[in-house]
Amino acid sequence: MQNLDLFAEPEPTPINIIDCDGLVEYHRLVIAAQEANQFFDALLHKIEWKSDEANIFGKQILTKRKVAWYGDKPFSYTYSNSTKMALPWIDELITLKAIVEDKTGASFNSCLLNLYHSGEEGMAWHSDGEKDLLKNGAIASLSFGAERKFSFKHKRTQKTLSVSLQHGSLLVMKGETQSHWLHRLPPTKKVDTPRVNLTFRTIDESRSDSR
Repeated sequence: MQNLDLFAEPEPTPINIIDCDGLVEYHRLVIAAQEANQFFDALLHKIEWKSDEANIFGKQILTKRKVAWYGDKPFSYTYSNSTKMALPWIDELITLKAIVEDKTGASFNSCLLNLYHSGEEGMAWHSDGEKDLLKNGAIASLSFGAERKFSFKHKRTQKTLSVSLQHGSLLVMKGETQSHWLHRLPPTKKVDTPRVNLTFRTIDESRSDSR
């Protein structure tokens, strides 16, 4: 396990991305470049990546994008009509969770990871409002690898906002953000290198079927 002395210097003030109905803080670089490179390499090779699954109109779809689900316990987590069981933390995830908790002041018991092999892989508009998650709980998103644009759209006004997520940066969605905003990772032909994204979350144990 690596030390927690990994913060980029100087640390800038977080930027608030949205202007109403929630709070989204972009912390830019929270992990210095050399350590971010080391984490990126470790995550690529040590995480148990699998193609994501979605059950659409009774048909099972496998994505090129790879995912993994880790947690304090073997929590179940259901989205896109597919249920995953959390794997036990590896050392790198424990270290990163501690960094994120220090930055946000929140605590997390699980992490959903996504591996995008290139800009051709993305994520459609959605909100992270699954019943397994703590209502209005913070979701902390760490990015490693290729810099990608990340977009928000207000559910009522359709207003859109975007931010470029850098290697070693942290984005935190708080409060009622999931109730009022959609977000997505738009595909792009301008990026031909991989990106790993970690979203630290809090499973509501009163609702989850953990074993």
